[in-house]
This record gives sequence, structure tokens and C-alpha cells, in this order.
Amino acid sequence: MAAYEYVAMDAAGKRATGVITADTPRAARRELRLRQLLAVDLNPISDTGPKASKAFGRITSHQRVMLMRQLAVLLKSGMPVEQALSAAADNESAPGVQRVLHAVRSEVTGGARLADAMKVAPSAFSPLVRSVTAAGEMSGQLGEVTERLASNLERSYRLSRKVQAALIYPALLGLMALGMVVALMLVIVPKLVEQFDLFEANLPLVTRIVISLSDALRHDGLIILIVLGAGLFLLVQAFRTPKLALQRDALMLRLPLAGRLLRTVAAARFARVFAILAGSGATMLDALSGAKGAAGNAVFADAADQIAARVREGGSFAAALRATKVFPQMMVHMVASGEAGRDVAGMMGRAADFLDEEFETGSATLLALIEPIIIVVLGAVVGLVVISIMLPVLQLNTLAVS
Repeated sequence: MAAYEYVAMDAAGKRATGVITADTPRAARRELRLRQLLAVDLNPISDTGPKASKAFGRITSHQRVMLMRQLAVLLKSGMPVEQALSAAADNESAPGVQRVLHAVRSEVTGGARLADAMKVAPSAFSPLVRSVTAAGEMSGQLGEVTERLASNLERSYRLSRKVQAALIYPALLGLMALGMVVALMLVIVPKLVEQFDLFEANLPLVTRIVISLSDALRHDGLIILIVLGAGLFLLVQAFRTPKLALQRDALMLRLPLAGRLLRTVAAARFARVFAILAGSGATMLDALSGAKGAAGNAVFADAADQIAARVREGGSFAAALRATKVFPQMMVHMVASGEAGRDVAGMMGRAADFLDEEFETGSATLLALIEPIIIVVLGAVVGLVVISIMLPVLQLNTLAVS
């Protein structure tokens, strides 16, 4: 069956849009008539390849999480994959997600495995989701695996939303302070400079520096903005190379306070995905491959390659983890215990739970510190500009009194 995107009119003359599945366009129009809709436009959307992947539109993070939760609930209930995709599409109100589900269902109907069918919509199903789904299909535990995957995605989404919400106020505070500084530099400072020139005052060093910055912003502000934008773009492109990405992430992990949190969250992601894959029947090397990309850190990805090399040579998994000197010692000890009890996947899952809790506690503390730090730093910047302006004024007043 193919999926079609339609534009139709109902009995009251209102416009309706959506997605419908049918064998032929004629059958799709007949199905719309049964729904008391008159088809105005009908276009197939079940084509595969890059063109199809771009036709789904933008899918938000929340929609991706909810999509996996719906599929997990339906698949765990024992519903066949094709029916689960159809039911999720019927329950979905977002047209973009509907198109994704119908396109994937069309591939599954044609004989493709679910993990392979997900490739038609890479914006909705990341490589991690596809690899975990493939492991679930191979082990015959697709429902259980997608349930654990959905829970992991939900946990990550809630944490990211919590961090974003906590950063809103500091970000607004920073923008307001930046706007104040720019206004001082572009409006207030030039007017005061005119007065200073009239009195031929001997200006302090800090005042001369502020005046120079003000002149640069007024005369070359656009050029400075373009140069900074181009520099930022080149820096981002440079950090996409494996060597520089590894150096960047290694530096980030050495930062005070934040570095420990980054290490914790990367290790938690690594352990969580490894536990899901290994628990679903994947080999240790396949689980390492999936966890490698889940960490979101080039240092951990490089460590995963080192671990895989040692495991291929017959080495201990816990010893390989310890040799990288990247993972928390607590995690290494838990893995060693799991190896002794032949339950590495279970211990990795427990380690991920512990690391998630540690990250939530540490991030709450760090976010509580960010606000006063930003206030102090920005207050110092604004205060420096004000002082640089007031010092010559006070000097002129002193001269006038004397």
C-alpha cells in the first residue's frame, strides 16, 4: 500500500489536510468519500531516498520522542509492526509525523525490516534509534527494546528541557546587559567625548580604551560583526574534523565543574545505550559500536574504539574500560562486578541510572551558580564602562571648583 497526502473539502466546505493509505489513488479518493471528504489534491509521499526524506518537513524533538513512545507501546502490546505504524499514524495529528509513519509503513509492507524502513526518514529516526531497533528485531524482543529506548529518549529530553528552562533567565539577563553596554558605547560615550575635547582634558587610560572601542563600534561595527560571524563559522567547520573535535572535547572534559558534568553525562549515555543493545542480544562489539555514537563526545568515541580493539584480542571489558582512563571509576568497578556475575548489560544499566542521578544533582548545583556569576561579570563590565565615563567628569568638576 502507498501513502498519499491529500487536500480535501468536507460537507461544510471547510478545507482538510492529512495523509491516507491506499493501494491506488482511486482507492484513496474512494476512502476519502467514505469519510465524507471531497479530494481536491492527492499526492503520493511513499517514495524512498533523499527526496522523500526531505518531504516530511521539520520534526521537533518532542515529536520524535512521542513517536517512539507510541511505537513502543503498540509494539510491546504484541501488535504487528505494520499495524503499529498504521495505528500510530491514525493517532497522530502532526502531518509531518503522519507522512513519516506512512512512508515507513509502505517500506515495511514491501518486505523491509523496520530498522531499514526507518532510513527513509533520517530526520525522525537517528542512527542510534535504527541500530537499537535492528538489535531488537534480531533478538526477537522488539517491543521490550523500543520500550527501553523510548524511556531513554524521554529521560534525555526532560533533562535537556530542564537545562534550557534554567538558562532562560541568565540568557535574558546577558542580552539586556549587552544591550545596555552597546547603547552606552554608541550613544552616551560619543556625546561625552565631545565635552572632553572642548576642555582638552587629560583622560585616564581606561577612558581612552572605552572611547577607542566606541569609535570602532560606530565606524566599523558591521565589519566587526561580519568578521566575528565568519570566524565563528570557520571555527565550527574546523571542529568537525576528527582531530580537532577530539582536542575540543578533551579540553571540555578538563574544564572545572562543567568538565565533570560533561564526563558524567557522556558516560551515562554510553552505558545506557550499551545496556539496551547488549540486553537485546547484540554482541559486545555491536553494543560498543552503538554506544560509541550515543556518548556525543569524540573522546568517548575514541575510547570505544580502543575498548573494541582490546575485546577483539580477548581482553577483559572492565580492564579495557579502565585502560582508557576516560570512564568514572565507579562505572569500571560495576562493570567488573558484572563480568564476574555474567551480567554486564544489567550492571551497565545500573551504572547509567547512578550517573544520571549524579548528573541531575550536579547540573542543578551548576545552574544555581551560573546566575550570580553572570550577574557579577556583567555588572563588572557595565560598571567599568560607567566608571570610565565618570572619572573624567569628576576630574572636570574638581578643576572647576579649584
